[in-house]
Amino acid sequence: MKPLEDVRIISLEQYGAGPFGSVQLADLGAEVIKIEDPSAGGDVGRYVVPMQHGEDSLFFETFNRNKRSISLDITTAAGRAVFEDLVKVSDVVYSNLRGDVPAKLGIRYDDLKHLNPAIVCCSLTGFGMTGPRSAEPGYDYVLQGIAGWMDLTGEPDGPPTKSGLSVVDFSGGLVAAISMLAALHAAKRDGTGTDCDLSLFDTAISMLTYPAAWALNSDFVPERTHHSAHPSLIPFQAFRSADGWLVVACPKEKFWRRLVRVLERPELAEDPRFGSFAARRENSTVLVPVLEEAFLTRTSEAWLTELRAANVPCGPVNTVAEALADPHTDARNMLVRTEHPRFGTVVQVASAVRVGDEPKEHRRAPRRNEDAAHVMSDLLGYTPERLSSLLEHGAFGPPAAEAADPSPRQKLSTN
Repeated sequence: MKPLEDVRIISLEQYGAGPFGSVQLADLGAEVIKIEDPSAGGDVGRYVVPMQHGEDSLFFETFNRNKRSISLDITTAAGRAVFEDLVKVSDVVYSNLRGDVPAKLGIRYDDLKHLNPAIVCCSLTGFGMTGPRSAEPGYDYVLQGIAGWMDLTGEPDGPPTKSGLSVVDFSGGLVAAISMLAALHAAKRDGTGTDCDLSLFDTAISMLTYPAAWALNSDFVPERTHHSAHPSLIPFQAFRSADGWLVVACPKEKFWRRLVRVLERPELAEDPRFGSFAARRENSTVLVPVLEEAFLTRTSEAWLTELRAANVPCGPVNTVAEALADPHTDARNMLVRTEHPRFGTVVQVASAVRVGDEPKEHRRAPRRNEDAAHVMSDLLGYTPERLSSLLEHGAFGPPAAEAADPSPRQKLSTN
């Protein structure tokens, strides 16, 4: 069995942060059942361009492989009844909605514990379910600004800059996955579930780490650095070469001594101005231009060959295509291939989570409502009569949505 094959997660998730957290668990075998709102056309991630057609997008594929999907309107009494039946046979209710929405939808532990005392209710929101900003929508780039990340990113004389990736979203998803696993462990041990009140705001603030500690305990003012340099370790930054860029890092004194030998400037190691971490930081305005001038004399590959031979931490500044084509990417099995009815063979990056050495099997992301038969018949045991009643009472969306989207009853009849 896969590590999480005995875990079932009901997920009211959308876009990137929430689905990124649950896809880590789906890859490990958890049954993740996405509840998609039929009135909204399901997860908004289905409509993200480019490479998007109808309800299919490569964005959605990236975050939702190995999951299941049903269309369900839990704001109706009939839809709520189906949702509550799912709670009874599941381990987790997971969502990434606005902070005031879990209470409005009744998906917190106190709302559901009468159905399943061991249920774990994990809510990943923009600002959390408490505090003055709890009702505000929160998105990655907004949080990068609020949490001070953009103030720290970019060149000193340039504008505040966001990360090239949605790092707050992805980190928030990982925080949610860790929290779910911890709460699941406790629930299986004690028989009692709980709430996990998580937020992108908390995630972003927590990741300020050591600059925050320096600022909170001294007069240190975090600031942007030249060429993505480390705020205290010199040299530890990007350098321009004769044909591009490379990153060189000296987080230990031995690496500094090796670097100056590669640069054929051994006297720098003997210079008292550069003889320690503190000295190099104090005299960085003298040292860094000397290093920059040296690196300009040869190509990136020439420098990287010698630096690797000397065991100095280093690497090229790759394009995304170059990173994906790196032989180490393939050697580490970091590319996943699935078959999709519209896109054909889809190649995407794998989860970095690893348990054991068994190769993972992957299936494409679900079409909306694709798993209605499995959920309604196999998991819940609904009869045709029960399904007819639910359909008539709007559990799976209004009649217009049913016409556009094959209903659970129709899907059951074809399986």
